Amino acid sequence: MAILPKLAETILVVDDDTSIRDALAEFLTAHGYCVRAAADAAACERALAVAPVDLIVLDVMMPGEDGLSLCRRLATGGRPILMLSALDGVTDRVVGLEVGAWDYLVKPFEPRELLARIRALLRRPRSEAPATAPPSGVTFAGWYLDMDERRLRDPAGRPLVLSEGDHALLAAFVQRPGRVLSRDSLLDLARGVDAAAYDRAVDIAISRLRRKLADGDPAPLIETVRGVGYRFTATVRPA
Repeated sequence: MAILPKLAETILVVDDDTSIRDALAEFLTAHGYCVRAAADAAACERALAVAPVDLIVLDVMMPGEDGLSLCRRLATGGRPILMLSALDGVTDRVVGLEVGAWDYLVKPFEPRELLARIRALLRRPRSEAPATAPPSGVTFAGWYLDMDERRLRDPAGRPLVLSEGDHALLAAFVQRPGRVLSRDSLLDLARGVDAAAYDRAVDIAISRLRRKLADGDPAPLIETVRGVGYRFTATVRPA
């Protein structure tokens, strides 16, 4: 009886940068993998609906729904998720792993390291995958934010309406409490803030978000660090 050859394992590369996406697809294909690609969260979900994959390489910073939110929703699928990000702080890596990623690799990276990590993840038994995704809700200073549903309630339990940009900006802060974030970082983390990439866009967006948060609580939650950026001062806890 003839022994059938092992089918190539399938990797889904999710990255909004076409050059990175194409380069990863070419590199991984050359090393024997079947590669599919998606430019954003919606395209990722469409690809998964068509056929399953063995591993997902997922960029953190994408327009619309970011990689952290998408990872949280995909973490229950039992497949390895390797996150890619230009953010190299310890907190950034911890957040990525806490939302369900199996590994986290900082850009720029050596392609051989990416290949080695992918091979290691594919060797791991699927039982090591997170059983359930972490809760998407967080609390801070009496507020409640559901990052998946984009719902915000003030300390009195009243709902507040957030625009896509407001939500993206607030999510960037609550995922990195106590850290000083520069304007450039906030533009990358919260692309919904404004299409124009200039410092004043962030200042205007933060002023708008501060006014909304002040409606329910006069205590300042977003601190200006002169000449550097902004810091979220409240303690953030899972809901």
